[in-house]
Parts: sequence; structure tokens; C-alpha cells
Amino acid sequence: MTKLPDTPQYEIRGVALYGFDSMSSFVDFLMPASGVRSGTLVAINAEKMLTAEQDEGLRSLLQHAEFKYPDGISIVRSIRKKYPCAAVQRIAGADLWEALMERAGREGTPVFLLGGRQAVLNETCDKLRRQWNVNIVGAQDGYFTPADRDALFARIAASGAKLVTVALGSPRQELLMRDCRSHWPHALYMGVGGTYDVFTGHVKRAPKIWQNLGLEWLYRLIRQPSRLRRQLKLIQYLRYHWRGDL
Repeated sequence: MTKLPDTPQYEIRGVALYGFDSMSSFVDFLMPASGVRSGTLVAINAEKMLTAEQDEGLRSLLQHAEFKYPDGISIVRSIRKKYPCAAVQRIAGADLWEALMERAGREGTPVFLLGGRQAVLNETCDKLRRQWNVNIVGAQDGYFTPADRDALFARIAASGAKLVTVALGSPRQELLMRDCRSHWPHALYMGVGGTYDVFTGHVKRAPKIWQNLGLEWLYRLIRQPSRLRRQLKLIQYLRYHWRGDL
């Protein structure tokens, strides 16, 4: 990834990340007065970092994504450890998406929403229009077949969307964004996982105090004990962090 001038960038285990001191600074960077930047925006947490080290396909996708940022508190703490002067804050993907939607509504930016269940997608579109007057130029739920992809890409291109958010889960959403960009490179693509469900109230996030303490992962684990196996895998990342192998 080529570093843009005057932007803060840090490298953790070979992955180059943009890091900002606030949400507003990051949104200003992604949506400057000259227009929305084009490229792929990917949230990075410890789990995704570890998976990429074992999965060559995902590693390649991450390396080619233009805008990677620290979504997980573990990554933020690693940046602060490796770069003691770094003024980097955790920016949760769900919060960033809302901030981008608010800015898009204010500026009339054309938005295409992709992924999720049809009912949730409909609710998301309705709420975005009511809350921020977002200019939604197209939407597609996540239940389409591989044979539908080219037609979907053509729809996105024809819509003229400048901001495309994709809620398919990782790595499916990263793969789709990569392929769609070859048809329509003039947009900012953002993978958002389960954000539509959170936005519409179908999934509850951790209370703010848990988020501020960097314990959102623990809150999710308490509510979903089935996540324990996934969390145990993160012990390897803790080893990297404490050894300074960053």
C-alpha cells in the first residue's frame, strides 16, 4: 500500500495500518472536500491478523486493501507499544460506518448497501433515510448466487455509488469487494460484517463503558460462550504482543 502524504501509518506484523487520533479525523481523511477516496476499507483485529498469517488468500486481500485500520483494541495497544508517540484510538467498524453514513447524508454522497437479510436490509435503508437523509442508490441482500455476481457488479457501477458497504462476513466480503472494484473502481468499499443488524437493533452491542475499557470482546464472550474457542486462538497474538514481536 502506498502511503498518502501527511497521513499516519503504522506497521504491525507486516500489515500497514492507518491510525488516527479520533473518528472525525478518519472520516475527514476518507471523505475530504475533494470527494470520497476510492479503494477498499478493511477493519483489522487480532483474529483477522492471525487468520491472515495462515491463509495466503486472505493475506493477499489485506495486502492489497488500500485503507486498513485498527478495529480491535489489541491492535491499538500493539501500535502504541511499538510506536510510543502514536496518537492512535480504536475506531470500531460499526461506529465508523455510522459516521460515514451521517457524512454521506449531509453531502448527498450516493450509497449502495449490500448484504444481510432482506428484512434487515430494508430496515437499514429506511432508518438511514429517516435519520440522515442518506442517498441510497441501490441495495442487495446477501442471498445471491455466484452466477448473480456479474449482474450485481453491473448494478453497482450503473448506480454511480461512491460509497459501497458490504455486510457478508469475512473473508467473503473482502473477496466480493476485490472483484467488484475491477468493474467499478470509483468508490470506497467498506466491509461491515454484522453492522446492519446492530444498527437496526437486532443485535445488541456492549454498553459504552465496556467499549471504552476495551472489553467489548469480553462482553460478547459472556453473551456467546460458543466464542470461547475463537478467543483462545488469540493467545498467540498476546504472545506476539508481550514479546514485542510486532
